[in-house]
Amino acid sequence: MKIIWLGHGSFRIESGEAMLLIDPWLSGNPALPEDQHDAAVAGATHILLTHTHFDHVIDVLPLAKRLRIPVVGQYDLMGFWGETEGIETIGFNKGGTVTLNGVRVSMVPASHSSTFSTPEGLRTGGSEVGYMISAEKHTIYHSGDTAMMADMDWMGEYYKPDIGILSAGGHFTMDMKSAAWASKRFFNFKTVIPGHYKTFPILEQSAKALIDGLPDVDVIEPEVMQPIDI
Repeated sequence: MKIIWLGHGSFRIESGEAMLLIDPWLSGNPALPEDQHDAAVAGATHILLTHTHFDHVIDVLPLAKRLRIPVVGQYDLMGFWGETEGIETIGFNKGGTVTLNGVRVSMVPASHSSTFSTPEGLRTGGSEVGYMISAEKHTIYHSGDTAMMADMDWMGEYYKPDIGILSAGGHFTMDMKSAAWASKRFFNFKTVIPGHYKTFPILEQSAKALIDGLPDVDVIEPEVMQPIDI
């Protein structure tokens, strides 16, 4: 299995015949050089969406149409896009599980918001979620954008993820200190990979607090487009 950071909150996960893009943000992503855009999405089989803020959704529909691959996400939004955008969608909801080319993906709650801009103002796009992604004897918890929340208690006990991909840049999500606290309190991670940081000055620029807070966990600070082999 390979986990590749595309900058900000965007990742790709490769396992067997599955290549999952999670919240792929290319256009205007300051962390991902333009000459890497094609390589970032090459071979993708599915797009997973956690919520509809611009830095997560702006490239989803164009990529789905160009690559001719399905978008996977919250039922209400997927149903709307399936009817109006001419793309293939796989809609499910929190508590549900789908299998994508042999990889099991379970949708779990997040605590954030999920809106997008229109000429008439902000509109809600489904609801914010995270994912438990299981393959090759590993389970990855991709938190999506979220605060710490009590649901992490049962999620950690039930799914038992050994890898955490955590949005931990602060201001909009957990910061590094609170992500470390949540990891110790609710999970038994062997590996933690921070995301949703460094992109803008308002976000945390270092994972030091996460590393210091999890001395017994392999905290990997990802490098853009550099595969992490699990």
